[in-house]
Amino acid sequence: MSERKDFVASFDSDSRKTAVRVAFVTRRKSPHVKVHDDDYVMTFPEALFRGAVAVEILALLLVLLSLFWNAPLEKLADPLETPNPAKAPWYFLGLQELLHYFPPVVAGVLIPTLVLIALIVIPYFKINVQAEGLWTRNRSARLRILALTVALFAVFLIAFNVYAVLIPTLLMAGFMFFAATNRAASGRFHRWLASKPLSFWIMSWFLIQAAVLTLIGTFFRGPGWSLVMPWSGDI
Repeated sequence: MSERKDFVASFDSDSRKTAVRVAFVTRRKSPHVKVHDDDYVMTFPEALFRGAVAVEILALLLVLLSLFWNAPLEKLADPLETPNPAKAPWYFLGLQELLHYFPPVVAGVLIPTLVLIALIVIPYFKINVQAEGLWTRNRSARLRILALTVALFAVFLIAFNVYAVLIPTLLMAGFMFFAATNRAASGRFHRWLASKPLSFWIMSWFLIQAAVLTLIGTFFRGPGWSLVMPWSGDI
């Protein structure tokens, strides 16, 4: 037989704190749960209005920039003359920089596919849904997982001489280890880092890495995709 459950009646207004089945709410109390829920912003009109304002401001800024600076257009395309270096548009230069280090299948197919899958899956992580700091619970186990992941990733990048990815990765890992330290008198910056969830760290690493690869491909690649200085005039 199943365990018997007693149904107890009580006078209280906090249904989460008092585990009862029946509660009589008097005139001086309200059937109210005493918790601090997160604030919500409605998609319409609040979020939609903010997005529309941001788009309008960005459009005005681009129009003002176009009035003072001309677009860096080159001469008409000539099939008999291939520019050296032949650079993709700026939003593909990070991918073109990866093609310099990895085989085309890895840089052009495998890595973009993994990035897209990660962007789809990461928001559904349980740790991200809870919106808690990465180091709030299971600090020791998560530190070991982070150290092992960074070590394996570093070995892989060193084997292919991809220091453009290795250095930002090590810097990001350093900030993560710094956030994991348990300091009695921590500053505001340390508390801010410690409160960030896993999704924040992954997205920050991805954005920083994309920016670094794009900047290298834009300003530091010359003829034959060799490294040059931006002021050399060989870009």
